[in-house]
Amino acid sequence: MRRLSPGAASRAALGRRARAAKSGAAPALGRRARAGSRVAGALRASFGRRTAAELLYALTSIPLAVPGFCYAVATLALGAGLAVTAVGIPLLALALAGARRFGGLYRASAGRLLGERVRPPASPRPGTGFYGRVQTTLGDAAGWRAMAYFLLRLPLAALYLYVVLCTWGWSVVALTYPIQRAFRWNDMTAQDERGLIRNGLPVGGLHFDTWPRNLVVAAAGVVLLFVAPWAVRAVVLLDRMLIRRLLGASETAERIRTLEETRASAVDDAAATLRRIERDLHDGAQARLVALTMQLTLMRETAPDGPVRELATAAQSTAKAAITELRELVRGIHPPVLDSGLDAALATLAAGAGLPVELRADIPVRPTAAIESIAYFCAAELLTNVIRHSGASRARIEVVQRDDRLRLRVWDDGSGGAIVGAGSGLPGLAERIRPVDGLLEVVSPAGGPTVVTVELPSHA
Repeated sequence: MRRLSPGAASRAALGRRARAAKSGAAPALGRRARAGSRVAGALRASFGRRTAAELLYALTSIPLAVPGFCYAVATLALGAGLAVTAVGIPLLALALAGARRFGGLYRASAGRLLGERVRPPASPRPGTGFYGRVQTTLGDAAGWRAMAYFLLRLPLAALYLYVVLCTWGWSVVALTYPIQRAFRWNDMTAQDERGLIRNGLPVGGLHFDTWPRNLVVAAAGVVLLFVAPWAVRAVVLLDRMLIRRLLGASETAERIRTLEETRASAVDDAAATLRRIERDLHDGAQARLVALTMQLTLMRETAPDGPVRELATAAQSTAKAAITELRELVRGIHPPVLDSGLDAALATLAAGAGLPVELRADIPVRPTAAIESIAYFCAAELLTNVIRHSGASRARIEVVQRDDRLRLRVWDDGSGGAIVGAGSGLPGLAERIRPVDGLLEVVSPAGGPTVVTVELPSHA
């Protein structure tokens, strides 16, 4: 074993200590870096852009809350006070419609300052006529929720102001207290329990009138400065919840709207599919059957008398029957006359009814293909009922479009007594209009006349 000289031994020991110090320094540096990053993250969370936006939102809450509160109180009081007159109820409906639009300003403010993107509630389905629209607006839950938010926003704004003053305001006062004492600002004079005059901030019998106590107040201001952003954030969280619940679309309404959109898409796709099948049958199978019939006719004319000629004649008759059945099938899938519009299709239907039929059509905006098809087949079914069951001498078809609703009405002067059932075809009619939220009304007293009304949306 080789012995080291004293100098070499000391140098080896120093090398080992240096390596040990280096190996221990790396974890220490990593711990310090992680601690520094945590402190920086905490500072950003407390005093970042989000804190500034929330503080600005809190400070502007009073100017924004007062107009909404006054609007809600004034319109509700005026509408309730005039409810006994003919003006009160329409005025209340107008106030609810305005509350919907007014609520958009609060949603925009929350979106711009807080990043709270709230989807506006779906518009209610418009009613028919003036009083129908009034009734629809009065039943609009979104308008009433907006009114509730306007009434709650003013107390919430007062809470904002209280929290800001108690946190941000007092933190600034406490943090600058030593400077105030040095320049004798905000110098409060009080008498302690021993009768001595003290100049300083009195808190619970303790007077902060010395420099060590002044620094304690400043330290309390630092603590309060870190608490202030989170206190305001808690109130902002409450405001966010109110905006989502009262000014946004409810989960049930969103679900209903999604289902309605899905249903409309399915109905339109089904109508497009049926129309494509009709075109394929008309331009494909029917054209080939016509060509086959012509070939069979040529074969019959050129074939000599005998079994071949008889067979060609029978085949020709079968082909003609197939063409007739295929035309009826195509007409039942999608009448080609609907390509020219519902009014033209109903005019053709009325012309071939076999009894005098008066037609009145007022359709300013053409409905979707699915709605046109449903309305046409409803009119065809009702006219068939008139011819087969009512014993009527004349009939009238009226189709009118108002407020995005299509109303089809079929009148006849027959014997009446029509009910939903009893082989009348009306149950099938109700099933046909149900997927698009259609309404069916039958008025048919004994002795007549019979009026059947079908109401459909203009767009499925």
